[in-house]
Amino acid sequence: MSDILLELLRVSEKAANIARACRQQEALFQLLIEEKKGAEKNKKFAADFKTLADVLVQEVIKQNMENKFPGLGKKVFGEESNEFTNDLGEKITVELQSTEKETAELLSRVLNGNMLASEALAKVVHEDVDLTDPTLESLEISIPQEILGIWVDPIDSTYQYIKGSANVKSNQGVFPSGLQCVTILIGVYDLQTGLPLMGVINQPFASQNLTTLRWTGQCYWGLSYMGNNIHSLQLAISKSNSETQTENSDRESSNPFSAVISTSEKDTIKTALSDVCGGSVFPAAGAGYKSLCVVQGLADIYIFSEDTTYKWDSCAAHAILRAMGGGIVDMKECLERSPDTGLDLPQLLYHVENKAARECK
Repeated sequence: MSDILLELLRVSEKAANIARACRQQEALFQLLIEEKKGAEKNKKFAADFKTLADVLVQEVIKQNMENKFPGLGKKVFGEESNEFTNDLGEKITVELQSTEKETAELLSRVLNGNMLASEALAKVVHEDVDLTDPTLESLEISIPQEILGIWVDPIDSTYQYIKGSANVKSNQGVFPSGLQCVTILIGVYDLQTGLPLMGVINQPFASQNLTTLRWTGQCYWGLSYMGNNIHSLQLAISKSNSETQTENSDRESSNPFSAVISTSEKDTIKTALSDVCGGSVFPAAGAGYKSLCVVQGLADIYIFSEDTTYKWDSCAAHAILRAMGGGIVDMKECLERSPDTGLDLPQLLYHVENKAARECK
């Protein structure tokens, strides 16, 4: 089943290309900044375009998976509806067409005749992505395709994506805001048990070339199935263990834990974490990015006390964390449990609705 995970890596990179194109190609970037102008029509146009970027990413993932693995595209679930109403009142269903020209014509109907932007967007949507991973290509793990479902968050941290801040400084590697907080999240789960099986987190704006101002991304993946646990950070972790051992010992002597939290987290949570983590509590934007900080080892735990996170926000990171020996649990359930029940914490599941789930990763 590594072929499915490898294809998810490819479609995540194609999605990242779309996200970068919308910021780096002039015809598309002008649509993103329309919301900064005064006219109400422009604000609606920008809102439509932001949603269109999300929908295109989601549809690219669906269509590519369906083409390679017939039937799987129908099991891709996400946040966005692919129906639009343009200024003429036309209802348009956005789906990838068989040719770049046909996709451009469809997009122009959504973008009220803006062919320059529509053609630029269609071009990047139809571009092939050549991505290989020797570890995945040599992996032999069989997972029945019929048990798989996929949660997608096409562009997580949309506000940071539109705002586009590129000069935010990190705090011990954690960015509180900025384009680095934007992620594309693809999580695969077992339709029968709800367990997360495979995850891909693509960070389209991981680093910027200060000469060309072009962005490059970084992709992370993990697989956890039937006792098989493998992830993309294994080589990096084994290489860095000896280098960071002394540094970690120094940190543990003062603050044994570090945490990443929402920028709008409750003061009571901040205070409680400060008692345990001292100054190693890092606010950051984006549910996907905060989860990624734990995956990267920049923080030990991500705590979110509100009930506004959804399946598409956590499934990808959950699968990677399971492959690394971690997980994501329902904070509310954990707090209500008796200490006598031990450390078998209630992991989030993805085939049934969570009622007011709060996350602890």
